Amino acid sequence: MKLAITGLPQSGKSTIFYALTGARGEDKAPKASHAEQTIGTVRVADKRLGLLEKIYSPKKTTYAQVEYLLPSKLSAGTPSKSENMFWNQVRVGDALIHVIRNFQPPGGMLPTPESDYWRLEEEMILNDLMVSEKRLERIELDKKRGKKPDEEEEALLKSCLKLLEENRPIRSDGELAKAPGLRGFAFLSAKPQLIIINNDDEDESLPAWKSGPEVSQTLVVRGRLEMEIASMAPEEAEEFRVAYHIEKSALDRVIGSSYKALRCISFFTVINEEVRAWTITEGAPALEAAGTVHSDMKKGFIRAEVLSFDNLEKHGSFQEAKKAGVVRLEGKEYTVQDGDIIQFRFNI
Repeated sequence: MKLAITGLPQSGKSTIFYALTGARGEDKAPKASHAEQTIGTVRVADKRLGLLEKIYSPKKTTYAQVEYLLPSKLSAGTPSKSENMFWNQVRVGDALIHVIRNFQPPGGMLPTPESDYWRLEEEMILNDLMVSEKRLERIELDKKRGKKPDEEEEALLKSCLKLLEENRPIRSDGELAKAPGLRGFAFLSAKPQLIIINNDDEDESLPAWKSGPEVSQTLVVRGRLEMEIASMAPEEAEEFRVAYHIEKSALDRVIGSSYKALRCISFFTVINEEVRAWTITEGAPALEAAGTVHSDMKKGFIRAEVLSFDNLEKHGSFQEAKKAGVVRLEGKEYTVQDGDIIQFRFNI
């Protein structure tokens, strides 16, 4: 799961990035890569893994991970080239984190969060509009040359164009945004979006908007404060969280909202003395889950031995759960549920 952080200049994108990637106190430093974009990887804290460790006593425990991508900064020198690079980096994200400034920097302008939101949203809509129009023009040109178009692609693009011309993001039509035929376009306004309102240290409230986003989740994060807390020792950090009424770190709240936005769940495996969490899309079948673990498991899939986390917790061990008749054998079409512990039976 990769989330690209976007927002207008001075919105606090870097502050939010370091508040998220520093929250666990992990050793992995964010990595700078092509054209100065920065990627940070963090583990998904899941309390269920603690019980699995206690029951199975594995030699290794592997948490699910989330990647945060901070694109390179927009350059004042060559704006068009810089903007293209920025948006191309954003496109690789599975979802967007849209950071909106809701604080007044020293000597700076008062925040205008609602207009800032729509300004960037309209940039993404315009970007997608140009891509759609260009592709449809190419399709029309191919028709004149006698080449038969992909009718499904053409219909999907026309549906996108209709929304975009109404100044609405593609994500406002959930089915259209998820259409496999559009995947290669990586439309910006089709991506699930989590809005972060970046507030001052003392401000815990959402700003009042006249016209908010249609389908995006919104979180308040006091970015500068959370970035400072992320750099503290655990005891000191806890004192500050209590003082500033922070029940959960920004990271844990963002991860939870990201899973909801992308409709993701977790399942677990216990293989070769390793307990491991895996991320998969809600509603995915067992065959897809098997392929997530290893391609051979998908290729030679026979059955999935499934135990829900709740039943494991209730009975205290796999053996007791099996005696109680709650360990099931499921086929490739079984819909994986959040918290399932799965042993895949396969033969290659």
